Parts: sequence; structure tokens; C-alpha cells
Amino acid sequence: MTDAKTFTTADSGMGWPNHNDQLIAEYLNDTRLQGLTHETIDDYRSNLGIFANYHSKPLVELTIPDLRNFLVYLLEERKVHVKTISRYFSAISSFYDYMVFSDQMEANIVLPFRKRYVGSLVKKLAKSGVRRQIISVEQARSLIQTILDPRDKAINVLLAKTGIRRGELASIDLEDIDWHEQSLRLKPKAKRTNLTVYFDDETSRTLKRWVRVRKKWFKKGADARKALFINQRGVRLARSGVYDAVVNYAIPFGLHNPHIRDPSKRFTPHCYRHFFTTHLRRNGMQREYIKELRGDARHEAIDIYHHIDPRDLREA
Repeated sequence: MTDAKTFTTADSGMGWPNHNDQLIAEYLNDTRLQGLTHETIDDYRSNLGIFANYHSKPLVELTIPDLRNFLVYLLEERKVHVKTISRYFSAISSFYDYMVFSDQMEANIVLPFRKRYVGSLVKKLAKSGVRRQIISVEQARSLIQTILDPRDKAINVLLAKTGIRRGELASIDLEDIDWHEQSLRLKPKAKRTNLTVYFDDETSRTLKRWVRVRKKWFKKGADARKALFINQRGVRLARSGVYDAVVNYAIPFGLHNPHIRDPSKRFTPHCYRHFFTTHLRRNGMQREYIKELRGDARHEAIDIYHHIDPRDLREA
């Protein structure tokens, strides 16, 4: 469960219409009580903020045409990827579920809308066979060599060498690093089973360089004393900050086009996870070792009862 923080209308900082502030603040407090992670709550907060800012009337008065207009806005003006659109409407639907639960609305208008429009978009993407961009080892090396900022270089190296998700990276604390074993202990997540990942000598050198620089960034009294990655205000780096630390270098390198939705023309933090998996497999690593390093859930009995020696995994 997340830390006991109470959201207020002042937490938005996004200029939400006044009549929506309290509703969203109440909903965010409800998500905290449900035990949602900080990352999920932050995503919902951001998505709902954009949703509320788009409309000029109370959220409880919105109709299907309003949702349709917002979908067009995401697709044509913001040029948001289909999977991101799915996350937007997941947050919006969750908000309206709360409105129904708290007797402020009679029905969740998003449920039939998601089934008719968002679901069909996701299915169309799956049928199109379009996949995320997989870069070569040489491209990854060249990209990372262009990064001079020690924090951003450490972020890119860590993503490429471990295949962890950006939310997992953002939540790493200094105490989670075992420099002797060259391993990281990740925070428990619903999508991850194995919490230990390993890194090599290059990653170790890059991380240590960043930790030295980090001391100059950290400010007394900051709320991210333990966080491995912080921004220049001394605050723990958010998921959006991790995204920028990758995309801002991928764009001039020619790997990422922010103006199109085709995932084969974009390079985001999650592309490193595909890069990590693909090249380990191409180099002959056993499938069960790759699954363990990725933290994938074990579904088959043979996976559950097959115990992997951490020493063998690290060596592999």
C-alpha cells in the first residue's frame, strides 16, 4: 500500500476547473486506500488532469459525445499512441467507477465507450503486426555514447543492461544496490516475480559516477534522500523524467519521431526491455533465465517447480 498521503484540490497544479477539483481529489484518496502504487496514482492523476482540462463542464455531466471528442483530441491533436489511449480510458473508467460507488452517478458511461472504440483500436493495432523498434547492439552503444549527462547516461545504461521497467527504475533507492554482488533489489510489483537483477562492470562504473554527481544535486531537506535517481530540485525522478531521459537523446539520434504513433518509429524506455530480451535470446541464453531476469510470472507447473540458482543466473 502507498504511503498515507491525502490529496487535496491544491495537489493538482494543473488548472483543473474548480467544480472538478474536489471530485478528483476524493477519487485519488480512494485509490490510495485501495493500495495502488505511487506510480499508478501519479499516472491516473496526470491522465485525469488532462481529461478535466479538456472539458469546460463538470465531469459528472459528460456524455458519450464528450468522450468521443476527447478520443479524437488524443488521436489527432496530441497524437497519442493507442496503448497510451487505453491507459487514459482505464484511468477515466476507474474514476467513474468511483463516482458510481459513491452514489454521485448512476452509471459508468466509459464502460460501453471503451468496448466500442478503445477496444477496437487496440485490436486493430494487434492485427496490424506493428511492433516496437528493436535497435542493434551497435545502435545502443552509439546512442549511449552521445549522452554526456551522468544521470541520463546511467538511466539508459541501466535500462539497456537489465531490461527493467521505467517505474521499477524510478523507485530504486541507494540502499537497493549491492555493489559487491553487482545486483539490484527491486520493489515488489504486481507484474514482477523475481526482484533481483544483475548488472555488469560497465553499469557499475556508470552508476558510481552518477552517485558521485548526485551528491551535488541533493538538497538538504529534500524528500528523496534515499532515491537513486533525482532531478535537479532534489526530488525523486518521476516516470515522465525517465521517459525524457531516453527520448530526448533518441530524437536527435534519429530513433524516435514524436509526431507519429507508429511504434516502429519511436524509441521509449520500454524499447530497452525489448532490446534486452531480444539480444539475450539471440545470443543463446536459456528462455527460463530470460524470464527470470525479466521478472515474468511463472504460469506453468514446470516453471513454478524449477528453481534457478542465483549464481547460475548471474553468470548467464
